[in-house]
Amino acid sequence: MLIYALVAVFIGGLMVGRTPEYVGKKIEKKEVKMAIIAILATSLCILVFTALSSVAPFAKGGYWNAPGLAAANTNNNVAHGFSEILYSYSSGAGNNGSAFAGINANTPWYNLTMGIDMLVGRFMFIIPALAIAGSLAQKKLVPVSSGTMPTHGTLFVILLIGTVLIVGALTYFPALSLGPIVEHFQMNAGKLF
Repeated sequence: MLIYALVAVFIGGLMVGRTPEYVGKKIEKKEVKMAIIAILATSLCILVFTALSSVAPFAKGGYWNAPGLAAANTNNNVAHGFSEILYSYSSGAGNNGSAFAGINANTPWYNLTMGIDMLVGRFMFIIPALAIAGSLAQKKLVPVSSGTMPTHGTLFVILLIGTVLIVGALTYFPALSLGPIVEHFQMNAGKLF
């Protein structure tokens, strides 16, 4: 959330035409770049591996899997199968790497890519966050002025919520519209797979 708060402060600074400040420190180009790298690294990792696993023949099952495993890695080749893959990589990048019950994630492809997903999703988020912390720790406090946007009021909360929703929507909505959203509409239409 702190990364999104820095992006929200930067956007707020752009809107009022002043150098953004957060907790009494000026937010400059370096901090914003590191925040964007942290957000993009996790998102790209999830979306790229989901896309590859959805279309690559060796990822969907077949010749690269260990002998004796099922021919398909998902129980479903439509929206629910895509949701299984998307959830697996989202969970790998974000926490412990759990998966839906319908996906066979114990294959060489999924073991390798989820391991990479966990490493990139965590370290490419932690390293920029530590760089931001180190950069902010070295800066001197800036006195509050009339151009300082307060970060403890309702306006900042609305700006932060808007930033999270807009960045999240622009990043993940296309993938969600192919999987969970389509699956919901199919369920409402009486199509269960």
